Amino acid sequence: MNFLKSKSLESYIIRRLAAFLILVVGLFSYILTEHHWATWDIVIVSGLLLLVLGFSAYRFMYRIMAAFERGLLQIEAVRMEDYNQYAKPEFSKGQVGGFHQELKVLSEQLLTQKSRYDQHAFLVYQLIDQLNTPILVFNQKNQLTYANGAFTLLFDQPWQMYRHGSPKLLGLVKQDDSWQFETSAAATNQQWQISQSEFIDNSEANLLLVFTNIESALRSSQQNAWQQIIRVMGHEIRNSLTPVSSLAESLSTRTESERDQKALAVIAERCHHLQDFISRYSSLSQKLNLNAQKISVNQLIERLRGLFTGFELTISVSVEWLWADQAFLEQVLINLIKNANEAGADKITLSINEVKGQHLIQVIDNGHGFANLENLFVPLFTTKQAGQGIGLSFCRNIIEQHEGSIELTNNTDAGVTVSINLPIK
Repeated sequence: MNFLKSKSLESYIIRRLAAFLILVVGLFSYILTEHHWATWDIVIVSGLLLLVLGFSAYRFMYRIMAAFERGLLQIEAVRMEDYNQYAKPEFSKGQVGGFHQELKVLSEQLLTQKSRYDQHAFLVYQLIDQLNTPILVFNQKNQLTYANGAFTLLFDQPWQMYRHGSPKLLGLVKQDDSWQFETSAAATNQQWQISQSEFIDNSEANLLLVFTNIESALRSSQQNAWQQIIRVMGHEIRNSLTPVSSLAESLSTRTESERDQKALAVIAERCHHLQDFISRYSSLSQKLNLNAQKISVNQLIERLRGLFTGFELTISVSVEWLWADQAFLEQVLINLIKNANEAGADKITLSINEVKGQHLIQVIDNGHGFANLENLFVPLFTTKQAGQGIGLSFCRNIIEQHEGSIELTNNTDAGVTVSINLPIK
């Protein structure tokens, strides 16, 4: 009874064919009866007629259903994102033929859209690879499926070592709809801000985590504050020193007292010294015009060798070139080597290598080291008796404008190691 009440196409065809067969066989039997055929003859002939008509009806229904089944197979292929399979229509004309033609057009349109999307996704992944900030991609099962080379900045290993790993394995937890590192995670020694986004790839939702080291942003804000202070101080001090210096020089020509002349000469000299002091610090508030290009490491080393001769300078390199502004990078290395020598070092090692997808430059000395590493990059702070607190701040400004980083650490035995990381362009 349920089959008879079904609203499917199959049940509708079967009901109509069954009624038609019963009507035809009944009518044929009646005609044979009117012609006074024997009962068994009527049964046999009617049975054969029912068999032939039943087979014809089956073929009729099969061809109709086959037209839809082929369409369903093509729809299933589309659902599986296979747009190159087309169902051969059972009827090439009419409504069924039009139906299959529309399916073909739909598949071609979806194939074009998928090709465009794949190109966009490819460009997105290429862009991710070019960025120097760590970016991680997790699939809808929260498994790591992709990351860029900057992943090593977080975990000191290639991301492939953590393929299919969960966020928890990487020390990531989600709190209040935002991701952050667990307190026990190794990467919490840097101030990372984690931004999240979602995108669809291969019909699956993917989680995109972008890690931004806000420590550099904080340093940039601090640097801007110092630059503003220096600009204001420089302006006010210059405005005050210029008339004082002029007045002292003018008075020295009018007095005949040797004592007064010496005093006025000291005032004028100190004014010139302060003006020079302010001019030096004004360099910290200026934007550098870098001309970064591919420079030869050998040429850089030869130029440095010619500048320093009073101590042992050991050089070890394993790369042929760096991407930097040669003049500014030379100035940074000269400042660092000079600082090491002035800190009592008689043995200094300069090494340039490729480490974790970056160029690592290290200056290692055996001097007396630093008692306070936290304030070394603060302008006006110096550990030298005659220092002015410019050198290291200027060096960090140059390196960060190269999109690199600089770090100073005291050695366990003696001296300091200065590590500079520069991106490989």
